[in-house]
Amino acid sequence: MFRSLSVALALVLSPTPAPGAPSDAVGVVEDLVLPVEDIIGEVESLDGTESETKQGRQVTVSLTSDVLFALDKWQLTAKARQRLREVAAKVNADGAGGVVRIEGHTDDQGSDSYNLTLSQRRAQAVETAMRGLLTGAGVSLEARGYGESRPRRPNVVGGKPVEKNRAQNRRVEIVFTTKQ
Repeated sequence: MFRSLSVALALVLSPTPAPGAPSDAVGVVEDLVLPVEDIIGEVESLDGTESETKQGRQVTVSLTSDVLFALDKWQLTAKARQRLREVAAKVNADGAGGVVRIEGHTDDQGSDSYNLTLSQRRAQAVETAMRGLLTGAGVSLEARGYGESRPRRPNVVGGKPVEKNRAQNRRVEIVFTTKQ
């Protein structure tokens, strides 16, 4: 419609008076300045099992648990090891060193204590695998489980569970800082 809010306001507040308005009525158009929040881009794989977000120099690679683990397990699958090799290659190529955080998350099914323990064990399993794959000097790993406390999407919408959202909430995130 209008390319900018200023153009729209200029048309509405133009010096030409509206029908029925006094002939000497004029309006002043001022530029509107609105704040822009941080823009966080997210790239997701076609199958939805992996996504990557970047905010400033911080990169978060998120892998759904369905790719890494069997249901209610924390031992990595063979398929998971290949996926983690790919993530490690990215961290090795783009990472600035320092702490690489590995964060485990679950959905809302199960008790809080069970989910916290499961997410911690999964984060530790990924940490163990990544330790052998990261070659950068000065890299340290930190694993932590958050259970269901940090969902990406609401597990329940309108009183009904949403399985697609729950699947996205069951994940392990690898967070690192990129080079300048």
